[in-house]
Formats: sequence, C-alpha cells, structure tokens
Amino acid sequence: MTMASSYSIAPLVVVLLAMLGTIPIMLSDKRPNLRESWTLLVAVGQFLLVAAMLPKVLAGGEYVFTIAQVLPGVPLQLRVDAMGMFFALVASFLWIFTSIYSIGYMRTLEEHGQTRYFAAFALAISSTIGVAFSANLLTLYLFYEMLSLSTYPLVTHEQNAEARASGRKYLTYILGTSIGLVLPAMLITYSLAGTLDFKTGGILAGVGSPEVLSLLLVLFIFGFAKAGIMPFHGWLPAAMVAPTPVSSFLHGVAVVKVGVFSILRIIFDIYGPNLLFDLNLNVVVTTLASITILVASLVALTQDNLKRRLAYSTIGQLSYMVLGAGMVSAAGMMGGMLHIVMHAFGKITLFFCAGAIYVASGKKYISQMDGLGRRMPVTYFAFFLGSLSIIGMPPLGGFISKWNLAMGALEAGQITLLVVLLVSSLLNAAYFFPIVYRGFFAQPAEGSSLDEVREAPLLVVIPLAVTACCSVLLFFFPNVFIDLAKLALGL
Repeated sequence: MTMASSYSIAPLVVVLLAMLGTIPIMLSDKRPNLRESWTLLVAVGQFLLVAAMLPKVLAGGEYVFTIAQVLPGVPLQLRVDAMGMFFALVASFLWIFTSIYSIGYMRTLEEHGQTRYFAAFALAISSTIGVAFSANLLTLYLFYEMLSLSTYPLVTHEQNAEARASGRKYLTYILGTSIGLVLPAMLITYSLAGTLDFKTGGILAGVGSPEVLSLLLVLFIFGFAKAGIMPFHGWLPAAMVAPTPVSSFLHGVAVVKVGVFSILRIIFDIYGPNLLFDLNLNVVVTTLASITILVASLVALTQDNLKRRLAYSTIGQLSYMVLGAGMVSAAGMMGGMLHIVMHAFGKITLFFCAGAIYVASGKKYISQMDGLGRRMPVTYFAFFLGSLSIIGMPPLGGFISKWNLAMGALEAGQITLLVVLLVSSLLNAAYFFPIVYRGFFAQPAEGSSLDEVREAPLLVVIPLAVTACCSVLLFFFPNVFIDLAKLALGL
C-alpha cells in the first residue's frame, strides 16, 4: 500500500449502499411513493459518498479495502484511485437523473413490474460502482458478471417473446464472451505475472512471449463484449426492446461504459502503454476500434427506429474511447478517457429525448416524427445539444474529447486515425441532424395531426434538460475530469 493510500471501509459502503437499497425498495412494493423515495434517497446518497472521496483522490490519494483473500496475491479488494473515481463520479451522478426520469416514464406509461425494475436498477448501479472501485482483475470480473445478471431483468422487462429473445441474445453475448474469453485470459495473466493487480505501467512487461501477449490482448478486447467492439456488438441493438430509461442507463451510464472501462484497465494497468507500443499491439487496438467506428456509423445512417439509430451510434462512440487508449500518445489517451464522460452526458440526453417523444406521441420511427419539434421544443432542443456533443462541436463537452483524440492522432503520427475521426464525425452529423431538421422544419404527413402532442411530463423533461445543460457546462468546466484523467494516466 502506498503512502497516499488509506485503509478504509468507505469503498465497500458505497458499493453496498445501492445493493442493500434493493431491500426497502422491494418491501415498498404496494406503496409506489415510498418505493421511489427509497430509490432517490439511495441514488443521492451514493453520489454524495462518492463525491466525499473526491478531494483525497484529486490530491493523489487512494482508499483501499480488502474484502477477502481469494488466491495467493489476489485478494477480493476495492481501491478508489483516480481512474475508478472518474468513472464512479459519472455513473453515480447520472443515476440520480435516470431514477427521476424512470419514475416519470414508468408512471406515465403505467408500466408493469415497477418494483422489480427499480430493484434491478439498484443492483446494476451497485455492480457498476464495484467495477469502478475494483483493485484487481478478479474483483472487476466478479462485479462485471454481477452487472450482466442484474441487467437481464431490465432488458427483458416487457416479458414478451421479443424481449425474451433479446434477453437470451444479451446473456449469450455478454456471459459467453466473458466466461469463454476473459476467464482463460485472466488465468493466463495470473500464471505469467503471479498477480492480477491493476498497476500503473502494467504487470506483464517481460513475463511472456509477444505471441502469448498478443493473443491475451485479443481475448480481453473481445471478451469484454459490453464495449461493443465488432463483431461482438449484436447484443446492443437487440437490448433496445427494453424501456427507454434502461436504454439510457445501458448506453449513458453503466453497461457499455463498464465494457470500455474494463478494456482501458487492461491497456493502462495490465499491459501498460509502453509494452503495448513496444510490441506494436497498439495497432491491433486502433484497427479494431477504427473498423467498429466506421461500420457502426454507416449502419446508424440506415436505421429508422430512433433507439436503434442511437444504439449503433453508441457502438461507434465506444470505440472512440478504445481508439484513444490505443494511440498511446498523451493527448490520445486523455481524449479516450474524457470521451467516457462527454459521451455519457450527450448520449443519455439523446435517449431521454427518445423516451420523451415516445411518452408524448407514441412514435418510435424517425420517418413519423416530422413536425414534432414544434410541439416539443424543449425535448428537441435538448436532442440538438446532445447531438452536437456527440458530433464534437463547440461549445459542447464532446468537442474537448474529440479535439484531444485528433491531437493524439497527430502526436502519434497516425494520419489514418485522424481521417477515421473526421469521417466518422461527418457521419455522426449525417445521422443526427436530419432528426432535428425533420422535427423543427418538416411538415407532418397528410392526415396526421399533432394537435394533441405536448411535452412529456415534467419528471421526464427535467432530467433531459439538466443533462443537456451539463453537456454545455462540461465544455467550460471540464477540469475535475481532466485532473482525474491526468492522475489516472500518470501525465
């Protein structure tokens, strides 16, 4: 343990809070107001506990708690470091707004199984924070699997044939890859290094042949399929059968970011950027990411279902984060890290808007949304801001992460990667701007009246307005995340 580390039960308390919060949520089944009060109380409490640890982490400190000793040199251990804090801060803050939005959405549509829904949500955020605060690969793996299982009831919430088929696909991709690829990769890593600890600069230097280390990296990248690297991305569009707050959570807050976070941990703290560069493995990372970015963007253009278009957009955006890590240049790695938070706020806004449109008008398809923006100006303006951030336009937060990625490509002398970034940003604009244009300027089809359409209820509209404003604020005040990223990357 370093001088800056302190042994503290705080990380365990944060992880357990939401997990134990499922008990009062389930006991309040017959009293919706009380059940949702518990949900909000747990969400706010968890964020405040995470935020309370921020000053020490920003000062270079860490919180460590060992739950149990599992294998020699591999404890079940939690550690709050800069990288974990970066992710936990985003996830816990956005869970508050997802909870508020969920209440408005689920009540307005009078959805069934709301208690199960809120309980599964609490378990999912607990698993997400567990991944963020994992001190080693084994701990991360266990929380990663817990997240897969706790989100299954959310994906299959509708309980119909389509939802069950999507749920099977979801678990097949997510569990199949983690058990079939990550587990053996973890065993090989342990046999080579004698530890699974996350360590700045990595643990694999000088312990294996280039061939073995190359194979390991591919196993890890495809094994953490929540990151949506092609061809292991099919679960993500399939999961769109879930209610929109679940899609928001999957794409903005937790599941997909857990996949990317896991890959970044592998690149930065198991391999280390230097080893990656020395073995030329960074080319593998950037190639897989570039293909995913371009193909997903092209597929997004063809989707008429709004949530599916957003899903394919997410697949591409996740690979920006992996691309930045693979550049192994200071600006590139910084851009990859920052895109986690910028994309989280931008994409959760877009999904919130998609849900608001559905609640207010019952429409799921972009081709049916002509003129809706004039009836729902707040929702559509928020969608416009979220789009600008994902595209990477100032003054939205996404500009900062994409600027760093572009600078990182130049720093690394990778002009091809710069072209990938520019082309994909143009494709982002091509699949987002028509939605906004149709909403504000196109005339509804003959015979379809929008006179009855109004903005969705306040509990649905307020969260999307707040997250859209946050996307703007992140352009002007990104310093907390920049400082955490610098600490995490040792810059």
